[in-house]
Amino acid sequence: MKYMKISGITGEKIAELNAMEAEELVKWAFDNFGERAAIGTSFQLTGSVMVDMAARHFNKFRVFIVDTLRLHPETYDSVSGAEKKYGIKVEIYGPDKGLLKDMTERFGEYLFFTDKAKQEYCCNVRKVEPNRRALATLDVWITGLRRDQSGYRKDVEKAALTEEGGRRILKLCPLADWDTDRVWKYIREKNVPYNRLFDKGYDSIGCIICSTPLVKGEGPRSGRWRWFNRGSSDDKKECGIHTTNPKGGSKK
Repeated sequence: MKYMKISGITGEKIAELNAMEAEELVKWAFDNFGERAAIGTSFQLTGSVMVDMAARHFNKFRVFIVDTLRLHPETYDSVSGAEKKYGIKVEIYGPDKGLLKDMTERFGEYLFFTDKAKQEYCCNVRKVEPNRRALATLDVWITGLRRDQSGYRKDVEKAALTEEGGRRILKLCPLADWDTDRVWKYIREKNVPYNRLFDKGYDSIGCIICSTPLVKGEGPRSGRWRWFNRGSSDDKKECGIHTTNPKGGSKK
């Protein structure tokens, strides 16, 4: 089958994609780009929903996760659960051993407690760099960003051309306009396996130390890097994977 080329994505096509419903957009990506498209997920709720949507149309499709080597046991269980239910093999990208060794020898295992810069450095080694390696194999990156997750993400588009690692890539956020209630409704109605940390008060899940359950009344990303909560809004809590603006330029 001859697949579409990224160079063929025009502004008119981007507008068309932004008007699609979530499942239609997921299907379009794999129909038109095949193995050059993949769902990138940390097995939070939106990722689980998108995997289920893809499985309703395809027996084989790409899904990848960045394994920081510090994920919760429940997250690893979610990977196994998805593989079993849908008959897929989740691709795993981990940190470069040399970069990881250099970082920990210089700053220790828990450098992220020191200051924001070292937290971002740790995230870059454990998450951003492996994610870039995954994206180097893709033309279409399907991700779970939603507009209701934070102020930083409030303008996220369902489809946008962006630059990743010096390459042009189509970034899709099929559930951008969904809220939490709609996500849970889909999960319950379709009996989608999900990360059981969400039954324990979590709303945003990353590494085992860097994500914690929420206290009533807190914003969705307050549980991330909790020691930086004072003087820092949820809007600024990003690991670096998604720190480009909604239209694909550099975040200022």
